[in-house]
Amino acid sequence: MAKTRPSIADKRHAFQQLHLVGCFVIPNPWDVGSARFLQSLGFKALATTSSGFAWSRGHPDGAISRDMALAHLQDIVAATDLPVNADFESGFALDVVGVSESVRLAVEAGVAGLSIEDSTGDAAKPLYELSAAVERIRAARRAIDKAGGDTLLVGRAECFLVGRPDLDETIGRLKAYAQAGADCLYAPGIRMREQIAAVVAGVAPKPLNLLVGSASELTMQEISALGVRRVSVGGALARSAWGGFMRAAKLIAEQGKFDGFADAASGHELNSLFRDDLKKLRSQ
Repeated sequence: MAKTRPSIADKRHAFQQLHLVGCFVIPNPWDVGSARFLQSLGFKALATTSSGFAWSRGHPDGAISRDMALAHLQDIVAATDLPVNADFESGFALDVVGVSESVRLAVEAGVAGLSIEDSTGDAAKPLYELSAAVERIRAARRAIDKAGGDTLLVGRAECFLVGRPDLDETIGRLKAYAQAGADCLYAPGIRMREQIAAVVAGVAPKPLNLLVGSASELTMQEISALGVRRVSVGGALARSAWGGFMRAAKLIAEQGKFDGFADAASGHELNSLFRDDLKKLRSQ
């Protein structure tokens, strides 16, 4: 008997359950192919990456429009049986009304979770004032609840990424976002064990997402022992792919050498992977 693909409600329920106990990796694909490959490896959930998607469209991170982001979410959600968490930047709006509308549209796209950042994109004033940032989380919460309430809301404190590596401020913001309705908290940029442990304790009992976006001495076992509930990698997988591509292309352009193909994936392996994957997809 053909296996039935999980519904959006199924995915959202599974995603909620993943946050209750233990620690899991939520890797970040940037297109349909990378999403399907990650699913084939047995991961339990996926998250989009604003930077990885932007680069695939020839844009810098932060330059993708809401319409582009929503179309991308629809593609990734439709392509995989796994729950998808949306890297939804700062909600693609300056005011709470706009944030609410953006979140409504993201929920309609079928995501199981979405994150709202507190960064402004303005170097002179990189973070929203706390009161404004809290109202934006509340607006996102209301939009989710109005749509049924089963989409997980992630509150992000961007302090460490915008040149304000203040642990007390970071924890204070995350606590405020939790009180405003965030289900999961996220402080990208923290790396030291002491920082991670402090944020885990500060936001408890809410789950914490840790970003591991570069080579790290920490293993999943060690991260789990620190109390982290989930680990994402942001644009790191996309950057890894770009790294191999750029090195190989530069060798051809600058030295006329093709040595960069030595570590290339096998075309036969890729064709077999996606051929089998399509058969499974079509049988569902």
